[in-house]
Amino acid sequence: MLKFDEKGLIPAIAQDANSGEVLMLGYMNEESLKRTLASGQVWFYSRSRQELWYKGETSGSYLNVRSILKDCDEDALLLQVEATGPVCHTGNRTCFFQELEQIEK
Repeated sequence: MLKFDEKGLIPAIAQDANSGEVLMLGYMNEESLKRTLASGQVWFYSRSRQELWYKGETSGSYLNVRSILKDCDEDALLLQVEATGPVCHTGNRTCFFQELEQIEK
């Protein structure tokens, strides 16, 4: 059984199903997970807007689900997807493009 946190959320990592590249990290609640499973396209829960977020609705860059894996503790998800365009809101293919050079305090 999936373990959602105290806010009803679970982290969900989107990974390119073909290359293995990590594209982004989002959060899902039970409703966004249900919509993802039903539609085959990724829905997240926006923590900042406090609402469901259909990935690609505004940008046109959708995430088509190939598989969903849960980790061994059942408290995180790995979404293997095919993206229809850049995933990051900055226009980059992935949200992980900035190298950390030191620990910021």
